[in-house]
Amino acid sequence: MQLASGLKGRFEVSFASMPGGRLEGELKSLGVNFYPVEMKRRISCKSVLRINEIIRNEQIDLVHSQGARADFFARIAGRMAGIPHNLCTIAMPVEGFDIKPLRKMIYRAFDRLTEGSVEKFIVVSDSLKRALIEKRRIPADRIVRIYNGIEIDQYHPGIESGNFKREWGISQNIPLVGAIGRMVWQKGFEYLIQSIPEIVKAVPEAKFLLVGEGPRRERLEALSEELRVRDNVILAGFRSDIKEILSAIDLLVVPSILEGFPMIILEAMAMGKPIVATNIDGIIEQITDGVDGILVPPKNPNALAEAILKIFSEEEKMKKIGLAARQKVESCFSVQKMVRETEQVYMSLLETN
Repeated sequence: MQLASGLKGRFEVSFASMPGGRLEGELKSLGVNFYPVEMKRRISCKSVLRINEIIRNEQIDLVHSQGARADFFARIAGRMAGIPHNLCTIAMPVEGFDIKPLRKMIYRAFDRLTEGSVEKFIVVSDSLKRALIEKRRIPADRIVRIYNGIEIDQYHPGIESGNFKREWGISQNIPLVGAIGRMVWQKGFEYLIQSIPEIVKAVPEAKFLLVGEGPRRERLEALSEELRVRDNVILAGFRSDIKEILSAIDLLVVPSILEGFPMIILEAMAMGKPIVATNIDGIIEQITDGVDGILVPPKNPNALAEAILKIFSEEEKMKKIGLAARQKVESCFSVQKMVRETEQVYMSLLETN
């Protein structure tokens, strides 16, 4: 949506994607051509032929794909159609997918088979660029790093959050810690729950809001029961009102083990929230420890507890960190910057014709 909105004045933009849902409706409201393509199956000749037909009928000059199946289908279809320029965005390599080993092996094989047809790889972090160079042996001049961006003007620090807290029966003066994301192993939510007993010794009334769904939800709930902190934990499930949630929480915790370039951190930074996150690849390109957030080692509940308690006890310092985070996201991670850099990549390819 960001690219469609930002590029449609300079380019004629067409989307081929799964039909239905919010994406299709919003693209059509922008006046962007939308072509439904079924992508539920990992191997689909019909999908490849459909994309090939779109490329030929619309006389497409450049194909830009994202996602393992979309990449595979678009690369083959582009080769069949003789498309001059094919590029893809990698936000998370298949090695980091939360899927079974056999399926991961199949996806990786598809990648190997079709990587040669990609003219440029766009990655969302420098760590991903290094991974493609070192592990996949892709030449550095075929890789461009473009950070994800957000619509900063849609994030307003200090917006009213009383309704959200009332929904969960939380008084305004009770500390509320938030963690937002899919409940999968990469997110490391269990380490946050393991940190709670230490935190509630000092701040018994503190609440911990976990937003999201996923295969590890039951396990996380059982862990909170086992550690006798279930009354302090709120499992909110999937929510679409993320801006309101970010406004309501006192700090965001990102206890991840593996990340690409998490958007939730940028959103929290835009809301001026203090953040505790793990010092892993991707995140260390967003947060400077002690300046616009606090970084701790992954898989370390004690370090998480110490950092969270520090935020509770140093309110004025944390406000300054939140302000620095907002300033950083404005200068480094705006959607306008992301669109402008993507356009530069497009033009550098198109001008080589």
